[in-house]
Formats: sequence, structure tokens, C-alpha cells
Amino acid sequence: MGAGAVIATSDFWGGEVGFARGSGGRRLAAAVAGGSDGGAAAVRVGATLQFQLRPRASSGASPYAGIGLAWTGVEDTHGAAYLAVLVGVEAAPAKARGWYVELGLEGGVRVAAGLRWRRFNVAR
Repeated sequence: MGAGAVIATSDFWGGEVGFARGSGGRRLAAAVAGGSDGGAAAVRVGATLQFQLRPRASSGASPYAGIGLAWTGVEDTHGAAYLAVLVGVEAAPAKARGWYVELGLEGGVRVAAGLRWRRFNVAR
């Protein structure tokens, strides 16, 4: 969960919720953000394959990078798809919770920051 912004021809500002699954330093992540783009209602959807450099770190920061696809839809206009590339840093990926900061390119410069909850006990 976090906040994100994309600075491009028109600027997107909004809140983002994401989900990820993976192990061994690789994860598949998906995120949905709702907000405003140039004053109009907008949504951004993205999916990336991410690679962590220190996936078992229980302290300090761990860098990661990813590549994938993103799509933006703005009220009363056609949507647009983009190649997404990102780099980021997250706190202690082996812990249950930590902060993250990302910088990437998705039709403009994308900046995101927030908190990650990494473990959920879901009854099956």
C-alpha cells in the first residue's frame, strides 16, 4: 500500500494497492492505483517481474529492479499501455513489514513510496 505519482505530459497522482508473490529473490507484483490525471479521474494498472538482491535480509535496505507492463486509463480518453521498468529499495525483506521507495519509467517518470505487509495467514 502506498502513494504514487507519474510525471509525464499530464501528471498522475493517486493511491496505490499492490500484491506480490514470489521466492528466492524473484517476485511477480501487480498494482492498481486510482487518482487524478490532469484533473480527470484516472486509473493505473501495472504488473512487473522483480528481482531482489538481498531477499533474506532481516535488517537494512535491499535494492531490487523490475520490468513489466503498465496501463493508464483517464476519464473521457483512450487508455495507453507502456513498458514499465523500475528500481527500488525496501527495508528488511525477510521481515513481516517494511517501507519501500521506487523510481521507474511507465509513460513518464514514476515515483512511489509506501509500506509493505509481506506475510498474511490465509485459511484455505
